[in-house]
Amino acid sequence: MMSLASCPLVLIGAGNMGGALLSGWLKRGVPGASIIVIDPRPSDTMMGLMSEAGATHLTEAPKNDTTAGILFLAVKPQLMDAVLPPLKPLIGPQTVVVSIAAGKTLAGIEAYLGKTAAIRAMPNTPAMVGRGVTGAYANETVSEPQRSLVETLLKVSGPVEWVATEADIDAVTALSGSGPAYVFYLVECMAEAGRKCGLPADLAMRLARETVAGAGELLHQSPDEASRLRKNVTSPGGTTAAALSVLMDDNGMQPLFDKAIAAAKKRAEELAV
Repeated sequence: MMSLASCPLVLIGAGNMGGALLSGWLKRGVPGASIIVIDPRPSDTMMGLMSEAGATHLTEAPKNDTTAGILFLAVKPQLMDAVLPPLKPLIGPQTVVVSIAAGKTLAGIEAYLGKTAAIRAMPNTPAMVGRGVTGAYANETVSEPQRSLVETLLKVSGPVEWVATEADIDAVTALSGSGPAYVFYLVECMAEAGRKCGLPADLAMRLARETVAGAGELLHQSPDEASRLRKNVTSPGGTTAAALSVLMDDNGMQPLFDKAIAAAKKRAEELAV
């Protein structure tokens, strides 16, 4: 897929998101020998994957004169201040830094690593099953070849959408980054409503889970807009229309989601450092 022999792909953190990326890269043909993973305590699964692929595993930043071609930061935001300083020797003129840590601005990263080509990306947890979506912003130092290469690497977990400003990443975080939790809570609410209508709790949960999973797959595969798919299910005067008259009321789901996502965006802005 690519040649990173002289300037390797360095992944910092092989947890849920980092591990999903690593697995996707190897499946898509990135040679393991070109990958360095720095993680003090990777899981047994990740250790096995790295060993089988021939990737290099380190518990800390290398002491030699290694220069990263791409430096992927996949650690929790609260760990970044401790993780970043030892990584500065890895930065060279051709390095592009990619951060998937929520709340850590490019300015905050550059305070430790210096001015460099850098990209902020916000994937979401369905990336762990190859069905995520990532919002990304590239600073002015990122070249088109670097941007294209990073997009290819991010696409192993799903589509990539580029935004015009770094501030837009806060909105991406609120919508798609946190979004899976909203969908999971929808399943909880549907199941509880089914239980209150008389269904056994376990049956109600199975029906809710499969309904949301199936509707998501239909949305994924269909060329139709979400509104068209909704209308296709809704017969005039029928049961779906009765439910939607409540959900689409002036006090229904839209104003509630407006408030919820605005609250998430505000919190993302507050956390930005």
